[in-house]
Amino acid sequence: MDISASLVKELRQKTGAGLMNCKKALLESNGNIEESIKFLREKGLATASKKADRSANEGRIFIQSASDQKQSLVIEVNCETDFVASNNEFLDFGNKVAKSVLENNNIKSSDDLSEISFDGKNYDDLISEYTVKLGEKIGVGKFKRISSEAPIHSYIHSNGKIGTAVSFSGSVEEGIGKSVAMQVAASNPTYVSSATVDKDEIDKERDIIRQQAKNEGRPDQVIEKIVEGRIAKYYKEVCLLEQPFIMDDKKAIKEILPNQVTIEDFTRFSIG
Repeated sequence: MDISASLVKELRQKTGAGLMNCKKALLESNGNIEESIKFLREKGLATASKKADRSANEGRIFIQSASDQKQSLVIEVNCETDFVASNNEFLDFGNKVAKSVLENNNIKSSDDLSEISFDGKNYDDLISEYTVKLGEKIGVGKFKRISSEAPIHSYIHSNGKIGTAVSFSGSVEEGIGKSVAMQVAASNPTYVSSATVDKDEIDKERDIIRQQAKNEGRPDQVIEKIVEGRIAKYYKEVCLLEQPFIMDDKKAIKEILPNQVTIEDFTRFSIG
């Protein structure tokens, strides 16, 4: 029989079981919700299901890179407590998921995870297995791929709660690449450069600064200089290439890069 998506969704909401397990249960029970719940419990999914309504707000950031370092994946994996986030079983789960997602370019969001195999297991079975092992709700949050013609550099903060990856237009030394990735972790920039800042946002910022200067009673002939000065300061706060380097604040990030090399893209994920 055909099982509708709405029926699968209803069973997931009632049990917290995975998509594929819900569909299988409904097929086994000819679409009967109560029989499907019983089926899931009998298959040992009840322990995992009881945890489905808990909040998984802790976790770790995982990064996996291709062998040539020209593609990287930054992914958020969640659990309920920081204690479990440090557990080797949880770290094993996170690395398995990150590796499989990196190797499958057709996976665009966590909704697609049921399409791939994790060491011969489907995603729902893997989630159930590790939920039982760890005694907590676990899951996969957002993730992002970065691709480049040059090696990508990444950094995970010591507590595992912040992870970054940076792509460059050309090769950079490992030390510089890691330093820039650390800069992203520490300074949390919004844009790569001033050229990538949304024009409407800058116009709005200029109007606010201009009005502030007028309210301060500044003469008209100096207001525009004030506006440009504060916009330059704003760029240093939000644009990675313009930010003062955290290891030598006399230099901007763009000044520590080799000639003809710039930053193409970056991503920064954090837990909490």
